[in-house]
Amino acid sequence: MANHPSAKKRSRQNTKRNTRNTSLKARMRQYLKVAREAVASKAADRDGQVKTAVREVYKAQAKNLIKAETASRLVSRLMKSAAAAA
Repeated sequence: MANHPSAKKRSRQNTKRNTRNTSLKARMRQYLKVAREAVASKAADRDGQVKTAVREVYKAQAKNLIKAETASRLVSRLMKSAAAAA
């Protein structure tokens, strides 16, 4: 356990950031999952689902939760599958 005041503060910050990052990353994954299912089932609202998922991926990338290359790869694969289903 941290004893120095600055180490205690750093511990609190890490806990807070970890909680925030975990929830944002989970949210991004959930939107991706919904979009993939919409594309696979050829749902009527799949374009909206894909658009929302892309927005969430780029939000995560902007907050440095995922790398730019990873975001591009995820979006590319999603758009590719959406185009093939259309």
